Amino acid sequence: MAQRSLETVLEQAGNPVELLRNSQLGAYVYPVVAAEFHNWRSEQWAWQHSAVLFDQSHHMVDLFISGPDALKLISDTAINSMKGFSVNKAKQYVPTTPYGHVIGDGILFYLAENEFVYVGRAPAANWLMFHAETGGYDVEILKDDRSPSRPMGKPVKRVNWRFQIQGPRAWEIIEKLHGGPLEQLKFFNMSEMNIAGRKVRTLRHGMSGAPGLEIWGPYEEQEEIRAAILEAGKEFGIVPCGSRAYPSNTLESGWIPSPLPAIYTGDKLKAYREWLGADSYEATGSIGGSFVSDKIEDYYLNPWELGYGPFVKFDHEFHGREALEKIDPATQRQKVTLAWNAEDMAKIFASLFDPDGEQYKFFDLPLANYASSNYDRVVDADGRTVGLSMFTGYSFNEKSALSLATIDHGIPVGTELKVVWGEPNGGTRKTTVEPHKQIEVRAIVSSVPYSRVARETYQEGWRTHQSA
Repeated sequence: MAQRSLETVLEQAGNPVELLRNSQLGAYVYPVVAAEFHNWRSEQWAWQHSAVLFDQSHHMVDLFISGPDALKLISDTAINSMKGFSVNKAKQYVPTTPYGHVIGDGILFYLAENEFVYVGRAPAANWLMFHAETGGYDVEILKDDRSPSRPMGKPVKRVNWRFQIQGPRAWEIIEKLHGGPLEQLKFFNMSEMNIAGRKVRTLRHGMSGAPGLEIWGPYEEQEEIRAAILEAGKEFGIVPCGSRAYPSNTLESGWIPSPLPAIYTGDKLKAYREWLGADSYEATGSIGGSFVSDKIEDYYLNPWELGYGPFVKFDHEFHGREALEKIDPATQRQKVTLAWNAEDMAKIFASLFDPDGEQYKFFDLPLANYASSNYDRVVDADGRTVGLSMFTGYSFNEKSALSLATIDHGIPVGTELKVVWGEPNGGTRKTTVEPHKQIEVRAIVSSVPYSRVARETYQEGWRTHQSA
C-alpha cells in the first residue's frame, strides 16, 4: 500500500479550505518551555524596560545543510539575493512557489564554508528538503525537528540550545558574561563570546528593539549556560520569558510568523504534495478566523503583502521569479499594525460574565490566535473587505490589543477600520473554537513596528523594511 501523502489527503477531503478550517490539530503550541516564570505581563515589560532571556530551543526546526551545492540550493529557492552572503552572516530566508506565493520563512545562518543551518517553522524547511532530495544537489541534510508539542513527560533533546538576551540592559549583561567589552557587530552578523568558560556562537539581533544577541551551543550545556545568564543578569533586572509571553513579542516588532504555505493547488506543485506526508505540517495545520473563501488560493500571499518586497532580487534564478516579475509592487497590499479599540475589547471580555447576553469568541491573553494560520476579515466603513488580520494578541507595554495585518495599499496610517472577530455560523469544528457570535472591532491602522522603542532603535533589517 502506497504511503499516504498530502496529495492523497487533499483528494479525500475534496476542498482544502474545508479540511484546514476544521482541522483537529488544536492550538499551535510553543513546547517544553514553562508557560510563565514570573507572569506574562512582567515578562513583556522586561523586553522593553530591562532585559529578558528568550528560550528558543524547542519551537523551531533546525535544518542543517552542508556540501558543495548548499549555497546553490538556498539561492535557487529564495527570493533573496545571495550576493555578499558569507561565513558568519545570517539572512532571513523567504521561498516562494513557482506561482510567486510565499511558502514560509526562517533564518539562515552561514556557519562555515558550505555549511548552513535554517532555523524556523516547518514549511520552508520542508521546501528545502524536497529540493535537496529531488533537485540533483550535492548536499547533505540533517533535520532536527521541533520538540513535540506535548511531550507527555517524555525526555526531550535537541542538537542545540538557542537563547536570546534582549532588552535595553541586554548588552551590559552580555559584557558581564563575556568578562569585558564585546563588539556590537552589524545586524545579523555572527561572532563568538564567552559564557561560563565556554565559547558560544552569537548572532547580533534585536527582537525587542535594543541591541541584543541570539546565542547557541550544544544542548547538553543548556542548563549551565542558562544559569550563568540569569545570575549575571540579576543586577540588571533580567527576567526569563515563558512560552506564553514569548510569541507575543512579534506584535510589537512586526513579523507575521504563520501565513498559510501556498502549496495546496497547482500542477507545478503536485510532486511536492506527493512528497509531503499525511502527517506533515501542511496536512495537519489549521486555518482560523472570519475570512472564509471556497478558494484556497484566496489565502495565498505574495512577498509584498507580507512586507518582504524589499527582499525580492531578480539578480538570480529562483522558483517564482517569472511570476513575481509580473507583479506591480505599488498595487499590492501593505503590512500594518492594527490597534484595536479598547471599548470594543471590553465588550468581548464582558461577554464572559453575561450568561444571558451574546458570547463572543474568547480572546486569549497575551496571544489570541487559535489556529496555525490566522485570517480575520478587515473591513472598511462600507463593510467591504480591504485586508486580512493575521496575528493577534495583547501588549502590556502598549496597553493595547494589536494585530498584524495586510491591507489595501491606499489606506493611510490613522484610518479606522474594523476587524471581524470570530468565525461565521457559530464557529468551525476546530478544537480551539467554542460556540460564539462574531463581533466587529474598530481598529486604527498603525505603523510597523508598532512599538515606539523598536521603531526608533531597530537596525534596518528583517522587520523594518516596510512601515505603513
